[in-house]
Amino acid sequence: MHLMGDTHLHPHPDHTPGSRWPVVAVVAAGGAVGALLRYVASRLWRNGSDAHAIWRTGEAAFPWTTLVVNAVGCFLMGVLTVALKERFTHASRLVNPFLGTGVLGGFTTFSSYTDDTRRLFENDQPATALGYLVLTVAGALAGVALGVALTRAALMRARHAGTGPGGTS
Repeated sequence: MHLMGDTHLHPHPDHTPGSRWPVVAVVAAGGAVGALLRYVASRLWRNGSDAHAIWRTGEAAFPWTTLVVNAVGCFLMGVLTVALKERFTHASRLVNPFLGTGVLGGFTTFSSYTDDTRRLFENDQPATALGYLVLTVAGALAGVALGVALTRAALMRARHAGTGPGGTS
């Protein structure tokens, strides 16, 4: 019999017991780091979202910065997930919330993605807006898949190098 209140009787293996305040603190600190990194990226590569001055005066620039930031963040999330699950299995319980939810959550930006899309539609660029919607989702999914695949391949190569002839294990 499933009772409404028994949802958390068997917690997910990623969730370990302990106070939530350290997790909240590392997510907040990581989020600040990630947001700062995204801000730096937008200052170094000024286009797309930074083209607000020309949104209503002509064709808006394609928001490449936001697209690339989101795809790179998803790639890094794939790397992080595999690294923590398969290589750094005894890492502190705070590593994933700090790096994943915090840093990468602050670095990637769904809000800018949707705002960029809205601006493209408002600027009478529906084809560009739809292209941006599709490219961002495809880039994010490809980023995660590539991050997972490359990290698994690197870990497999490292395992084989350590156990083969001349290797140490």
